[in-house]
Amino acid sequence: MITQTAVRPAEVAGRLSAYTVVDVRTPGEYAAGHLPGAHNIPLDHLAKALPGIEAAAARGELLMVCASGNRSATACDQLAAAGIPAATLTGGTAAWAAQGHPVEREDDTGETAAWPMERQVRLAAGSLVVAGLALGSRYRHARWLSAAIGCGLVFSAATDTCGMAALLARLPHNRPRATDLEATLAALGR
Repeated sequence: MITQTAVRPAEVAGRLSAYTVVDVRTPGEYAAGHLPGAHNIPLDHLAKALPGIEAAAARGELLMVCASGNRSATACDQLAAAGIPAATLTGGTAAWAAQGHPVEREDDTGETAAWPMERQVRLAAGSLVVAGLALGSRYRHARWLSAAIGCGLVFSAATDTCGMAALLARLPHNRPRATDLEATLAALGR
């Protein structure tokens, strides 16, 4: 049985070229900043990309990356179930950049990069809580909106999943360009 491996940014920095780096964030998040040489395969496209990822894993080590390490850990679990060994970057690109390692940005499109998903979730959750409290002063039942968001945040923390992030990832601004999965898989094949 294949187990997930977690590596720290400092461990990866000295030997980044030894890894095939796969970034599982949305295209907008990827464009805002990613590890040098990373290939973008959003988590929801991972199953379709398994043959290409398996071929890349046969040539060397795979490193799965996301913003904080949660989605890349999920990707590693999915790959392990398919018999493909992969490591996840502890702390994701946030930890990578915080430690001063280089980040590539795709700003040549002229599009404004989307906020990181965690920031979008905080904005949406906070806005809904404030709206529920404000409306609750006039409409008593509107306070349940704040309660529901609070329960969702507790559930999110307990399960290390985030339904709100999954919903926000589907919004158009988080998909400023379509993932060219075929081109990414071709690049993985090299």
